[in-house]
Amino acid sequence: MDPAVAPAVGPAFAASVAASFAVVGNPGNRRVALFQDAVRAAGLPEARVVPWRDVLTGRAAFRAGECVRIDSPGEDPEVERLLRGTADTTRVEGTGRWYRRFTEAVHAVAQGVRSAGGTLSSDPDDLGVLFDKRLCHGVLADAGTPLPASPTSGLDAVRAPVRGWEEVRALLALPGYRRAFVKLAHGSSASGVLAVETGAGGRIRATTSVERAPSGALHNSLRLRRYEDERVIGAIVDALAPDGLHIERWLPKASQQGRSADLRVVVIGGRATHAVVRTAAGPLTNLHLGGARGDLGAAVAAVTAAGGHWETDALAVCERAAAAFPRTLCVGVDLLPALGWRSFAVGEVNAFGDLLPRLTGLPGSPAEGQDTYTAQVAAVRQEQQHAHAPARP
Repeated sequence: MDPAVAPAVGPAFAASVAASFAVVGNPGNRRVALFQDAVRAAGLPEARVVPWRDVLTGRAAFRAGECVRIDSPGEDPEVERLLRGTADTTRVEGTGRWYRRFTEAVHAVAQGVRSAGGTLSSDPDDLGVLFDKRLCHGVLADAGTPLPASPTSGLDAVRAPVRGWEEVRALLALPGYRRAFVKLAHGSSASGVLAVETGAGGRIRATTSVERAPSGALHNSLRLRRYEDERVIGAIVDALAPDGLHIERWLPKASQQGRSADLRVVVIGGRATHAVVRTAAGPLTNLHLGGARGDLGAAVAAVTAAGGHWETDALAVCERAAAAFPRTLCVGVDLLPALGWRSFAVGEVNAFGDLLPRLTGLPGSPAEGQDTYTAQVAAVRQEQQHAHAPARP
């Protein structure tokens, strides 16, 4: 790990001592429950839950001294309806509207928290970048983070978006893009992602979790599908394009026991604290799509055997990516190991990438023995203590 690119918890957490925690989330959601467990384990009063429904309907209120965590608004049909315009949580379309409503909401939360004299563990501007893959790719590229090449990187791509399959097909014809990922700019959990491969004679194949209904509506599925009819692939992309598209070169990844492998690395307060290997038979390693946890020890050994160093070659890449968002306490970095485990690139940086139940921190990290939520509570409390420690004479 590289301390030079791993600042302590950002200035948002040093403004005041939080007498208590609050969490903007969906009551009863597993994310909220895990955070509550961490707060109680620290011997603190239970976090006050501010429902996303209240935030989106203008009824949320915040209190002085609270440290407010903004958590995922997912897995609640009414919240989904307020954000996306439909209560069907399986629908793929509508992420453009979701993004606009979400970014408006987190800025309203920030204004309310600051007006009340509280602090935030996530910066609203950071969240706006993290939930636009085009902007995030541009910010990371400017910071020198190793990334898959992309023709849709940065603010220019937002101003002149890809408008449909015809334009996507032209980009796939560029050198190096015979195999590429076509992603929703504002998607998460692999929703709307197509891993596209093109070949001689116009052959094409797309692997995706998108299920296309006879009506043309698109739904997320827990079963991956392969489409080889360009008309169907084009229809899916055309339906997604109004919400915004991001395209990245498909990098060949390292393998573990014959399966494609990547890693989710959680960075808290600038330090890489938790890591899990994800493996799959195909290009999408998400655990809810049939991916499986791999062997982290074997991954570290593979890096070493390739002549690399786990901390300076792998974890430092994640810390450098997280350093682009210094006002946000915790991010989850998708780390892509190249063939042979010789180098690494960042696939995505996730604002809500800490849902890894029962995973404890890396040995030697500040979170050793702690889960991701306990580590975040500890990081905030430590920063508060440092900020208010008596000055040395």
